[in-house]
Amino acid sequence: MDESRLNEFMGKLVSDMGGAAMLANIIVGDELGLYRAMADSQPVSPDELASRTGCNARLLREWLSAHAASGYMEHDDGRFRLPEEQALALAVEDSPVYVAGGASVIAALFHDKDKLVKAMRGDGALAWGDHHPCMFSGTERFFRPGYRAHLVAEWLPALDGVVDKLQAGAKVADVGCGHGASTVILAQAFPASRFIGFDYHGPSIETANRRAQEGGVADRATFVQASAKDYPGDGFDLICYFDCLHDMGDPVGAARHAYQTLKPDGTVLLVEPFAHDHLDDNMTPVGRLFYSASTFICTPNSLSQEVGLGLGAQAGEARLRKVFEEAGFSSFRRATETPFNLILEARK
Repeated sequence: MDESRLNEFMGKLVSDMGGAAMLANIIVGDELGLYRAMADSQPVSPDELASRTGCNARLLREWLSAHAASGYMEHDDGRFRLPEEQALALAVEDSPVYVAGGASVIAALFHDKDKLVKAMRGDGALAWGDHHPCMFSGTERFFRPGYRAHLVAEWLPALDGVVDKLQAGAKVADVGCGHGASTVILAQAFPASRFIGFDYHGPSIETANRRAQEGGVADRATFVQASAKDYPGDGFDLICYFDCLHDMGDPVGAARHAYQTLKPDGTVLLVEPFAHDHLDDNMTPVGRLFYSASTFICTPNSLSQEVGLGLGAQAGEARLRKVFEEAGFSSFRRATETPFNLILEARK
């Protein structure tokens, strides 16, 4: 036994336990509006923050101290400051790096632990709709900042001729739309086009329709409960999959249905979690996050459906290319990427 290696591992494990505990504190801070109350980057005492937020000052002192110990806040003589950089991630919901809202996805993993234990001891199946409700709201809030920052400004321009079609008036399907964050962003950016979001999870479709009303795009963005293999309609200029294809039991069947419902000159936009093709190349902070989430969410959801291919969140470009080639597509390329996403284009 190498004692130095043991000590190194124990240090890593304790650090990870502290990180997990901090995520719970982030969820509390987001729900109570504590970060927003500190977003001006001015130092504040626990009593002052209590006055602003109506929260218990003694508990706030402990909460603030945890943030200082974690390097999330600055501390000087009993006063705490949320720097501008941290505020962008924790307090400013329009920021492209806002992550506080998505922390509740991690909470859902703990809520659903017993369900995953049962799946591990059985057929591996845990359907999306069987997760704790905070999974659905957290997923929307996790992905929405990235879609706002990149979808219209970078991802669509990286596709051949798609922006011109959207500006002129296109028919678009957003498959696996969830709460409709991506659909609403598209509809707000391209008023001449019409958008239909499809998802097999009924409660998500209800929320998506509310989001369209709230976003002022209900006249051009509608949502229908349907699976990726049998959604209605055809003649689509653009079919989108945002961070969802790898969750499906039969992604080849879904891609084949897209092939059949796409116009001859149409395009598929596939946005997937960033991954290389081999595990050894995914041993990164992003890879660790996505493999861990995939254990609880993506892979068991796929195993709960017919075929149950189980691509997982780290499928990689080569495996995704194979899916679309099996479905009949002749063109498949990486259009662009971010540290968190692969943006892929498929054409007939």
